[in-house]
Amino acid sequence: MTDNNAPIGVFDSGVGGLTVFREIMRQLPNERIVYFGDTARVPYGSKSPETVTRYSEQIVNFLKTLNVKAIVVACNTASALAMEEIENKYDIPMIEVVKPGAKAAAEATQNNRIGVIATEATIKSNIYCRYIKNLNNEISVTGKACPLFVPLVEEGLLNDPVTIDIAGRYLNDLIKIDIDTLILGCTHYPLLHETITRIMGGKVALINPAYETARKLKDLLTDLNLLTENKTLKDASHSHRLYVSDSAEKFKIFANTIINYRNLTTKTINIEEY
Repeated sequence: MTDNNAPIGVFDSGVGGLTVFREIMRQLPNERIVYFGDTARVPYGSKSPETVTRYSEQIVNFLKTLNVKAIVVACNTASALAMEEIENKYDIPMIEVVKPGAKAAAEATQNNRIGVIATEATIKSNIYCRYIKNLNNEISVTGKACPLFVPLVEEGLLNDPVTIDIAGRYLNDLIKIDIDTLILGCTHYPLLHETITRIMGGKVALINPAYETARKLKDLLTDLNLLTENKTLKDASHSHRLYVSDSAEKFKIFANTIINYRNLTTKTINIEEY
């Protein structure tokens, strides 16, 4: 029997999934979260489906040792390439970030022109286009791979002139085709929200799948009667925990700029053992 007070597991290739972590904290403030960032093997976007699936399985195996009650695949690349296989392999509730983002974009567009920026692997999978077309076949979906965004975010260069210049080059093609909705199809990308907004202009709606995923998670836990019975996280034993595969202290410093939680602990583990 699943313990309602067990934590929620969240994983990503690096720091990007902290945007999902932050949204879960906001929308489900009574829940505990254990987060794994695969900082030793980031980025996932240039890796093969087989490799991303193997990494994802190792991470799920690790999270299961922490007795999590549900898992959020807070990585668009893993959602696109590994979700179907790991969902079938493990008997634990899971959600991913692609479907919630696709649905929100389909509902937001007014001119039926949606852009998707993501890693090379996510764009190549065509997964956002498929989901959106299933919802409304009249919508035109244009994908744009932005492979340099992840390392720029991982280095903390969120508003650096280099980042602004690269973003302008990536986004120019989408500006030319007059999209009115843009999916930030990698969990790292909401951290570049200010830069992307500046380039795209205020008339383009930016869809943050992290927000939509946290909403879906709340619905899932409610439906399964798995919402926590705890009403406070003040007890240290009920605090959030962070795990990484490399550079724990660097990750913790960056994490504090994103989620600003009073009692973050970060530990390095050897994920290859799982």
